[in-house]
Amino acid sequence: MKVQHSMASFLKGAALLTLAGFVVKLLSAVYRVPFQNLVGDEGFYIYQQVYPFVAIFGIWTSYGFAVAVSKLLAEHQSVEHAGILRTAFWLIAIISACAFAVLYLGAGVLAGWMGDEALSGLLQAGAFAVVFMAPLAIMKGRLQATGNMAPVASAQVTEQAVRVAVILIGAFAAVSSGLSLYAAGQVAIAAAGAGALAAVLLLWRSYGGNKERPAASFGHGTAKKLLFTSVSVSMSSLLLVLFQLVDSFTVYRLLEQQLGEQAAMEQKGIYDRAQPLVQFGILLATSLTLSLVPLIARTMNQKSGRSPELYASLAFRVSVLFAVAASAGLTLVMPYVNETLFKTREGSFALIIFNWQIVSMSLVLVMTAILYGFGKIRVPALLMFIGLILKMAGNLWLVPGYGITGAALAGNIGLAFIASALIWYFKKVWAIQFARVRFYSWLIVASIAMAIAVYGYEACVVPLMPRTGRLEAIFITLTAVPLGAAVFLVVAAKSRIITEREWYIIPFGRRLAALQLALNPRKKRS
Repeated sequence: MKVQHSMASFLKGAALLTLAGFVVKLLSAVYRVPFQNLVGDEGFYIYQQVYPFVAIFGIWTSYGFAVAVSKLLAEHQSVEHAGILRTAFWLIAIISACAFAVLYLGAGVLAGWMGDEALSGLLQAGAFAVVFMAPLAIMKGRLQATGNMAPVASAQVTEQAVRVAVILIGAFAAVSSGLSLYAAGQVAIAAAGAGALAAVLLLWRSYGGNKERPAASFGHGTAKKLLFTSVSVSMSSLLLVLFQLVDSFTVYRLLEQQLGEQAAMEQKGIYDRAQPLVQFGILLATSLTLSLVPLIARTMNQKSGRSPELYASLAFRVSVLFAVAASAGLTLVMPYVNETLFKTREGSFALIIFNWQIVSMSLVLVMTAILYGFGKIRVPALLMFIGLILKMAGNLWLVPGYGITGAALAGNIGLAFIASALIWYFKKVWAIQFARVRFYSWLIVASIAMAIAVYGYEACVVPLMPRTGRLEAIFITLTAVPLGAAVFLVVAAKSRIITEREWYIIPFGRRLAALQLALNPRKKRS
């Protein structure tokens, strides 16, 4: 197997994967809006109940296992690659077979546990998506190990694009044909299998001509390494989906006891509106920040140049800056955003509570990425497990009395615990000051300035507008959101809580550095 040693080609490939990951996550956040508009809150509830089952296996295998396979291949001689690939293939195949059996044969039991036996058809449709896990993970991992990132990036985007297209076209066809919302949900869940098949076919063109001879035996030691690495790599990405899985088993059942079947479905669907908002907020807060993680690892052993503390502190501050901006901004305009995207303002208060998970989740992603670079896996995994237990306990305690607001609050509690505990543990591993008091002070000032600007604008404009329902909400959203973002960025730039030189380190940070220099013409770069 030919390995590409060129650092330039490696960096180019890594950039391609980063860009592909951004596009995939963006599509994942965006498609839920038109889908909810097509099927309504009840149809959205049906889809979101089963989505976590498919997403968990998909993230773990096609992402976590692909990275694990790539890592092991890079660490071993080429003569050992065939054995690693054979072990990886059979390990993932066994896991896929077990997942298929659980979803297909156990669909009735799982649907019963969720309180809606009609969901069994969706679970069975989702079972077929796991069939493609083994070949997808193996081909991705092997191509990444050779430095051939372009086909992997193309496959990731193609997989998600096909999935989104099938979901939206299928949902439209089902609704237009008068089929049930459960039928529309089955098509949407089956779309994961269609996307995975498209990715496998695309990857095979790059992989098929370079087959390895199969090894003679199954390596148990290799299997253990693959399992450990795949779980550790993907655990932070799995966290939000695991929280959704807890909601699937608890929120609807608890709501049904209070509200009845139909109202519970609609309320759960309204609650799930927060998912694309949070995903988009996390994407904004972490897409630039995570690019700093490799720089931290690279500078750890260097005696000269920039210190790793600079990159770690910068990653923390940038993630907090954008996460707070996203959460505070959504809080200010949530009723209008809710109506703009989802037709009604129902559940806006619960969505406001939920959207603050952007801050905690952004910190979790950044902290776990850096800790993984240190080889610290067990404690973060334990902290996430405790946070998951807190989420489950919070649902059982808060949903009966506070409905979907209680479910949102339970998620905030679980994620806030994980984020706080990870920061505490990080400082035990590496004594570092992430940010000074001045950073937090100006963050509060920027948020207050944004609130004054947005509320002042709404107070002046809303009374003058005709009551046009969704059109009014769209206008306010499209004008108030840019206004709030501009005010927040101007205050942050004027305060220089992130310096121009620091902005230059971050991809696409040059524009923000230029803005900062324009607002502070007499300040020198530092």
